[in-house]
Amino acid sequence: MRLMISGGGTGGHIYPALALIEALQAQDPTAEVLYVGTHRGLESRIVPERGIEFKTIKIQGFKRSLSLQNFKTIWLFLKSVGTARRYIKAFKPDVVVGTGGYVSGAVVFAASQMHIPTVIHEQNSVVGVTNKFLSHFVDRIAISFESARSQFPEKKVVMTGNPRAQQVVNIKRTAALQALGLADDQPTALIFGGSRGAARINAATLEAIPELNQRSYQTLFVTGQVHYDQLMAKLGETKLAANVKIVPYIKNMPAILPEIAAILGRAGATSIAEITALGIPSILVPSPYVTNDHQTKNAQSLVDAGAAKLVKEADLTGASLLAALDSLMLHADARESMAAHAKQLGQPAAADQLLQVLESVVKR
Repeated sequence: MRLMISGGGTGGHIYPALALIEALQAQDPTAEVLYVGTHRGLESRIVPERGIEFKTIKIQGFKRSLSLQNFKTIWLFLKSVGTARRYIKAFKPDVVVGTGGYVSGAVVFAASQMHIPTVIHEQNSVVGVTNKFLSHFVDRIAISFESARSQFPEKKVVMTGNPRAQQVVNIKRTAALQALGLADDQPTALIFGGSRGAARINAATLEAIPELNQRSYQTLFVTGQVHYDQLMAKLGETKLAANVKIVPYIKNMPAILPEIAAILGRAGATSIAEITALGIPSILVPSPYVTNDHQTKNAQSLVDAGAAKLVKEADLTGASLLAALDSLMLHADARESMAAHAKQLGQPAAADQLLQVLESVVKR
């Protein structure tokens, strides 16, 4: 199979694409892949590191208010469609897949106009603007949450789950905690606000450090690279006990997840896929700054199933963070119950199911 795939801007669009590529190459080592992204997006660094052929187009998103920049956006979209057509003609893909972000809009739209089989994948419970636009042109739409189904043309929708889930479900325990200076025989809470960190989560955690120092469980606090120096300066004279570790970033986050007893973090699509695939209890603090508050809706799907707790960012303080962590970390039975419910929501064959969708549109 010759696969052209596009998704960019955030890890939530990029990592499912990479998981799908990994599954395809495991199934068919002769498969050829071309990834199309932007030169400024996170994908421009992550994708080439994986040894995947990568090309770029220039595009930007619409401003939500009236702005002359929107005329430039339209011009860039039309120009990027032309660039995408040239890439398609040169690569000759069997199928073109979009995983979200403005860049996928131009690539998948161009492919649909050239009568190339097309599929989009929606990771969230609330459909993104690009995928809503593309839904009118593509052959199939793969979803990760049932609540997204009604937001698309019904006949095109297939429930596959998030390919990221399959990528992490078979990860084995390593000595990842020991490598960070923590014990591997104590329950460990991971506090993680996403790849760039989250200021409110960081502030609440910093406030809770003196109490976390005294807990019987361990805390691994990932601040995000851009926040680390400032946070450590604010920590000042406060000493860290042996059970608390603060780091700016963990390059291979999935490798550490099997050793984590509970997570406190955001409710992005990638996080949800990882949490449910591995059956990890979670305290979710949805970002209020995302489109249509989709992280709250993502989180609520887990809460409704007994698989997570939800704390609104506006309610997050050092005290509420500590109380939420203690409710899980000091009660193994609560963690076990939540883990079981999370596992029931897992999608361990999501990438294979999405591959089946690709094969079905190619054969049409």
